Amino acid sequence: MTFWALLILTALLIAVFLGYSMLKGRKDREPAAAFDLRVYREQLAGVDRDLARGVISEADAERVRTEISRRILSADAQMQAQGTQVGPPAWANTVAIVVVAAVLIGGGFWMYRQMGAAGLPDQPLSLRKELAETMRAERPSQAEAEAEVLPDLPQQLDEGYANLLQQLRNTVAERPDDLQGHVLLAQHEANAGNFAAAYKAQQRVIELSGGAVPADAYAHLAEMMILAADGYISPEAEDALRQSLQRDPRNGPAQYYLGRMMTQVGRPDIGYRIWVEALRTSPADSPWAQAMRAQLEELAFRAGVFNPPNIPAPSGPSQEDVEAAANLTPEERQQMIMGMVNQLSDRLATEGGPPEDWARLISALGVLGEGQRAIDIMQEANAVFAGDAEALEIIDAAALQAGIAQ
Repeated sequence: MTFWALLILTALLIAVFLGYSMLKGRKDREPAAAFDLRVYREQLAGVDRDLARGVISEADAERVRTEISRRILSADAQMQAQGTQVGPPAWANTVAIVVVAAVLIGGGFWMYRQMGAAGLPDQPLSLRKELAETMRAERPSQAEAEAEVLPDLPQQLDEGYANLLQQLRNTVAERPDDLQGHVLLAQHEANAGNFAAAYKAQQRVIELSGGAVPADAYAHLAEMMILAADGYISPEAEDALRQSLQRDPRNGPAQYYLGRMMTQVGRPDIGYRIWVEALRTSPADSPWAQAMRAQLEELAFRAGVFNPPNIPAPSGPSQEDVEAAANLTPEERQQMIMGMVNQLSDRLATEGGPPEDWARLISALGVLGEGQRAIDIMQEANAVFAGDAEALEIIDAAALQAGIAQ
């Protein structure tokens, strides 16, 4: 009730101010003819002054007086016809005031009913965090989520591939402890779009692997669970993601899905920080990095970040570069490495970079036998990061590794 009282009172005050302005009208403004009369009278007095100074003759003065007098009579007649009332009549102003008050009060009430949230209590940050944590703890399980997903039409597979897949299923069913068989089954069930069967096979792969389970195995398990639940990230999928990140904190797919999970439970701020950290270390051409970059602006807005940073892609060779280098001669490989080092050097010289990039350049030059150049880069880095003890420590460690430490 307090809110509605304030709303109506505000609308009434605005209506009163507008009504006062309309009722006041333009009574305090003189008509244009009154201004003309003052000008003409001033001109008439000026004619007498000019005549007294001998500027004009008597005949000219009489002719000018006649013309000015004619204009004075015309302006006076115009004022008499116009009267003293200026602006619309009083009844029109009264009707306008009633209409304005109705629009302000009724229109404001209608807009709030359509767009507002009457009766909604305050939602401080602490309460929203509690609600998000409750949502996370009480969200549906993997089985419940899959039960809510509408079944897709069966994917049309090539007859030969469908027969091979069925043979693989039969073989794995006969040999439940065959690790390689379950690996193949998980892969081909996913290829066929049978994500529920794929993650169940992947669970068996993890069980048979014992303690030597790589991070990618858990990331793949989580991804199959998420696809089976139509994009929903269940508590079981979250556990698989955390198992992956426990083994490799920089696993890109796990970071991507964990950020999405945080957004789903109402914590886009945490999801945004996860994605920003992942983008700093993920290859620019990786699918998860491209997906994060495409959605980062929207996620930043939801997280309350209105000026997201421009996160550069991490430097270093791509997987294609590594594969290409394996087929090169030692001379060609040395030339390729030197080209990459020069590119890094040029980028740092023109754009700058974090101390890790400077340390990488110093270490690489030391390995290549470019001792003097490494010393020059080290001195430049010390000047760039002067006063930053942590950065200088990274530079010193790289200089020690390159064999140029003093």
